Amino acid sequence: MSASATRPLLELRDVRQAYGDTPVVRGLSLALPRGAIGCLLGASGCGKTTVLRCIAGFEPVSAGEIVLNGRVVSAPDRTVPPEKRRIGMVFQDYALFPHLSVRENIGFGLQGRPRGERTRRADELLDAVGLAGEGNKFPHELSGGQQQRVALARALAPQPELLLLDEPFSNLDVELRERLGQEVRDIIKRSHTTAVLVTHDQQEAFAIADEIGIMRDGAIQQWDSPYNLYHRPANRFVADFVGQGVFLPGSVTGAHEVDIELGSLRGEIPPACELGCDVCGKGCRVDVLLRPDDIVHDDASALRAEVLHKAFRGADILYTLRLASGRKVLALVPSHHNHALGEHIGIRLDVDHVVAFQAAA
Repeated sequence: MSASATRPLLELRDVRQAYGDTPVVRGLSLALPRGAIGCLLGASGCGKTTVLRCIAGFEPVSAGEIVLNGRVVSAPDRTVPPEKRRIGMVFQDYALFPHLSVRENIGFGLQGRPRGERTRRADELLDAVGLAGEGNKFPHELSGGQQQRVALARALAPQPELLLLDEPFSNLDVELRERLGQEVRDIIKRSHTTAVLVTHDQQEAFAIADEIGIMRDGAIQQWDSPYNLYHRPANRFVADFVGQGVFLPGSVTGAHEVDIELGSLRGEIPPACELGCDVCGKGCRVDVLLRPDDIVHDDASALRAEVLHKAFRGADILYTLRLASGRKVLALVPSHHNHALGEHIGIRLDVDHVVAFQAAA
């Protein structure tokens, strides 16, 4: 296997960026394999769009380097212009040319190639994004979802080494975002393109990306698969940020056991040295993360909890439950179990992954 096939297509090595004296990106590193879809996920102001602009070449870096296909494209002493990076970009507002047809928009980045080749490539991509037969229309004649697919086709037309997507679905309604997200993933995968998505929407990130970096204050807290981010968060911030859940106080009673109000859990408990315990192995006070799918509704259980709130979601209901201690937990329950507020229902634990952190002060 060649070196180019095994090395990451994109690498960021200790990248830093600042606006004046205000740091925006703080020592950020990541590596994305060829053909993978990565995502920078975080709240507004965390620096994710600045990182994307640095990758594209729109912003210089003040330290570190960005490597694309083995070539340094950004460093403090050099910046390869955006047009020479072989990068495609899909913007938040689509940025389609209103006076050009859909076919002409898609072929815009192929200027200099024979007209017949441009038309063939545009029609090929129209078919790939599910818009065959729409090439003669103008952008205003299409829906928002169709315009987004045209913008994606235009970015893919020159066969870029890397595709960047900046909050591409933020102008669409929730239902369309979910459906289009899966379609976009399929299109990118079929084209064998490497891509980086920036978003604040967890469901969007989970639907599209192979690897996700949770960002906070210009740094990546954890770069991992969606599964590991949810079930094996690296720190308390990631645990809080990803998905829904609550923390219950617990006490470590053995190397692989922790007791909480709802019972005893067995699993990989963080080592004592990480928890700051005086005695290794036992007595550590921890906070245990419980997800809604960790609490199972069970009429036969002697353990009861009061229904405080319910959110109907169609196939299931998200219940907020009050335990005997007054603490609250969440439970995801099939919607045919429709309980009234104030009702006490039976619950039990079904925890596959024990997630525990040093008890908060």
